[in-house]
Amino acid sequence: MADMAAKKPFFEAVKDRRTYYALTHESTIPDSRIHEIVKDAILHTPSAFNSQTTRAVVLLGEEHTKTWDLIIEVYKQQLPEEKFNRANQRFPGFKAAYGTILFYEDSTSVREFQEKFKTYEDKFPGWSEQTNGMHQYVIWTALEAEGLGVNLQHYNPLIDVRLATEYKVPETWNLKAQMVFGKPTSGPANPEKNFKPIDERLKVYGAK
Repeated sequence: MADMAAKKPFFEAVKDRRTYYALTHESTIPDSRIHEIVKDAILHTPSAFNSQTTRAVVLLGEEHTKTWDLIIEVYKQQLPEEKFNRANQRFPGFKAAYGTILFYEDSTSVREFQEKFKTYEDKFPGWSEQTNGMHQYVIWTALEAEGLGVNLQHYNPLIDVRLATEYKVPETWNLKAQMVFGKPTSGPANPEKNFKPIDERLKVYGAK
């Protein structure tokens, strides 16, 4: 199964990418391959003006489990009981998976490029969000091409301080998303995706 992402045709991987919630505490690939995928995404995913503002923290095995224990703890402390109970219906599924990737943007790097390119100062925060999304997509697609199931969560900002303290994350890193993954036990949440009419979403001029 290892290195399947390197062999699978690009658009086949793009079309196959879906959200999976039923995950186990297992991986279809070695930890070293997961590290390699995230490393390559960080190095080679584009960013405006080559600003390279995206950061990531990879949590595997027991560190993943601990992370979701911390998230549950924070939510239990900060939410009214009724709201926590609703959120807690989903937490066990995330905790049962194998790994989590925390996606961050480095605000210091963003400000550096705002100062360097004053003409586009107001654009860099938006461009920063775009590049973070591209990193998420590259990694999500690559992990699923390796046989893993993936879902994306957004429990920030309530969890930001607790996770930053636990994993010694710099204060200038702003948490954007939590990507959960593991070996899937069933198919994707929505195997048949509904598409809006392509003519409403795509225009082509000058084609031969």
